Amino acid sequence: MSDSCKTCPSKSENAKGSCGAAKVARTMQDLGLQSTLGKIKRKILVMSGKGGVGNSTVATNIAMGLAKRNYQVGLIDVDLHGPDICRMLDLKEKLYTEKEEKPKLLPPMNYDENLKVISLEYLMENRDEAIIWRGPLKIKAIRQFIGEIDWGPLDYLVIDAPPGTGDEPLSVAQTIKDVNALIVTTPQEVALADVRKSISFCRHLKINILGIVENMSGFICPHCSQPVDIFGTGGGKKVALEYTLRFLGRVPMDPKVVMGGDSGRPYLSSGAGTVATKAFDEILDNIVTELPVKKELNSIKS
Repeated sequence: MSDSCKTCPSKSENAKGSCGAAKVARTMQDLGLQSTLGKIKRKILVMSGKGGVGNSTVATNIAMGLAKRNYQVGLIDVDLHGPDICRMLDLKEKLYTEKEEKPKLLPPMNYDENLKVISLEYLMENRDEAIIWRGPLKIKAIRQFIGEIDWGPLDYLVIDAPPGTGDEPLSVAQTIKDVNALIVTTPQEVALADVRKSISFCRHLKINILGIVENMSGFICPHCSQPVDIFGTGGGKKVALEYTLRFLGRVPMDPKVVMGGDSGRPYLSSGAGTVATKAFDEILDNIVTELPVKKELNSIKS
């Protein structure tokens, strides 16, 4: 009898059979994960040490920016308690499960021909309903988002994680062994202290750290177009140097970025040519340099 069976409330044959069925299901899911991940060239986990630093904004615009560069991109929202990606992209599609047998692979939402998206909101009938889940359910959902979604071949998979070092980023790290962490911060010292915890998390789990992005780095005055350091600037780069990490770039505060996210039209990838969009283009250049892929699929299309 296995160790897991010894802890079952009942040691009957039915209990043993249930354990065996669970093991088979887990093995099948593991095979599905391997198959899916084998078709994805680069995986990026966008994480932050604390909330309110614009993690989802950065993740969304990285995914959109890469898609605009004609890469095949997937975007997963694993912030299960506060999913925002669907609203930021104005994706209102819903997947209603039918009574008939569920398909082996669920379809993701298509933002455009280069960007596919999955979020818990896509699977909910009422998007305003609270998600009250403990760790095991969250782990199961994240594994399903990766292994039971019909992603097809992807150049990049971008994963938006909630703040901190809890179940969600840990589940991603344990499921995707070659994931690369992109850490988002703001310039304040409190945020930087939490970034150090994120770095410790990555190094403890042996996750490659792609680099650090400093968001809300100064404010561009809409009247004179001059930068104003509301929260300061340069803190993200300081931490990157302290830990010998790549500093991917800084993005200034811009009211149009907030408006774009609220309206479902992310502004940083709009090609508007502002200081903020130029800053994000630099970050994308650094990501593509650090994690290059060949665009065979896209070249066939064109």
